[in-house]
Amino acid sequence: MTVEGEGAVRVVIAEDSAILRDGLVQLLADRGFVVLGAVGDAVSLEQAVAADPPDVAVVDIRMPPTFTDEGLRTAIGLRRDHPEVGILVFSQYVETRYAAELLAGGAAGIGYLLKDRVADVADFAEALVRVASGGTALDPEVVTQLMGASRRTDALAGLSGRERQVLALMAEGRTNSAIAANLVVSEGAVEKHVANIFSKLDLPATSTDHRRVLAVLRYLDG
Repeated sequence: MTVEGEGAVRVVIAEDSAILRDGLVQLLADRGFVVLGAVGDAVSLEQAVAADPPDVAVVDIRMPPTFTDEGLRTAIGLRRDHPEVGILVFSQYVETRYAAELLAGGAAGIGYLLKDRVADVADFAEALVRVASGGTALDPEVVTQLMGASRRTDALAGLSGRERQVLALMAEGRTNSAIAANLVVSEGAVEKHVANIFSKLDLPATSTDHRRVLAVLRYLDG
């Protein structure tokens, strides 16, 4: 999936702030994304996706009429009704209950980024492409709060401290090379840690399961 030209990533934006909504439209259009629609409430988001399903929807959490969790609840519905559409939650807040529900069906094609922690437009665009392509993009703070909200830890008890670090970075959607750069280790060392994680979490290779996604789900659930 490319950003520019034929096959460009198609996006619908749901953001109640007109200024931020228009800014996102301009930023993404300038980078070759095709913005199919930009709406300010959850009902309009549902209608826009139903009319012309995008590759990914950028969804704020707090939208009219109550400005509580309409966006996230709508995202869960879109995930159910349009599983081919990637969902990138883009908010100031971490809502652990519905975030966990959103991820319950699988982390592939799901992102959750915090507005005040996205300092680089290129990083946001890269995360958007990754989610549209079926990848994962989770802010570390989202992961931390989801972990804190979880009550089960048995699945992760056998992981070393370094393996937990690697798995946390996997949950952010990092590649092995990016993880290696972050931890200042070789890519080969990361590959060994990832292999150990798969083994300890009892995730054997299969023809259908994406072990990286399954490991992230186990991490979030643990």
